[in-house]
Amino acid sequence: MRVGLSFDLKEAVKDILSSGGQPEDALEEYDSRETVRGIAAAIEEMGHSTTLLGGGREFLSNIQKEKVDLVFNIAEGLGNYRSREAQIPSILELLGVPYSGSDPLALAVSLDKAVTKSLVSLAGVMTPRWQVVRDVDDLKNVDWTSFPFPVFVKPLHEGSSKGIRTGSRIDSPLQLLNSVAGLLELYRQPVMVEEFIYGDEITTGVIGNSPPQILGIMRVIPRKADPNFVYSLEVKRDWERLVDYECPARLNFRVLQAISDSALKVFSVLGCRDISRVDFRIGENGIPYFLEINPLPGLNPKSGDIVIMAGKMGWSYSRLISSIVDAALRRYGGESQSSRHL
Repeated sequence: MRVGLSFDLKEAVKDILSSGGQPEDALEEYDSRETVRGIAAAIEEMGHSTTLLGGGREFLSNIQKEKVDLVFNIAEGLGNYRSREAQIPSILELLGVPYSGSDPLALAVSLDKAVTKSLVSLAGVMTPRWQVVRDVDDLKNVDWTSFPFPVFVKPLHEGSSKGIRTGSRIDSPLQLLNSVAGLLELYRQPVMVEEFIYGDEITTGVIGNSPPQILGIMRVIPRKADPNFVYSLEVKRDWERLVDYECPARLNFRVLQAISDSALKVFSVLGCRDISRVDFRIGENGIPYFLEINPLPGLNPKSGDIVIMAGKMGWSYSRLISSIVDAALRRYGGESQSSRHL
């Protein structure tokens, strides 16, 4: 089988995003050559051949020239659009080319944090109270005195912790006004203001389809104990020094079961496929509060959260990648071709 890889490299999109006024973390969610090489090597280890399709306009040209049986998609998409992650899958569906991962609708919905939270709340999944601020006037018109502080602020449709910094936890309405106004100007999109949940930071891997399975439940533990801990971009960039990852998470069985049930429900309600990472904070009485889902989780062989999780569960990197490929093939009616990794 010939597998094409669709991706957006940091170095390839750098010029596109080099215009003035871009935030310091503008390139954060785009991938490195190390990630692309790792995925390609794992797929070739399965006995398949690979070809690099890239992203953006390069992808448009390559996908029409190259004959591939499946596309392994990690492309984040270009622009400031809330549906940008749906760009490559939409093209693949137009051309009738099979691909791994979630479809355009699930990707677009999952990137918009407010739409996601509205849907999962209707399904009975607990999530922190939230408010969307679309402009400065909107910010001033909300009665923040009735909102539970402290709060957490973040851009509405970003991934890879863009805009989530150590100072994203806000203690007062006055501080909130300044912080949200700055995010509105810098990221040029609405801002979510979310109730801050004290408790453990948890990330959960979901893999496969019909039915999907829990890959692992991982607790993020700051090396310096702090009840106000934020799993921020600063922490993720220096994770080897600042945090430990506990997987399987040593939590009460009832709490673990609640996390698993919520993660699988979120995955199902949003129509995700093959692989996703679901994030929670554990509140009072062990209740998991859903924060967000990433149906395009980072797959860097060394630093991706879901890769670290898989490793701690005894999975090799090759097994993780081959399981994603297998899940996609089964959806299209194909046979598993990588059982030796399972």
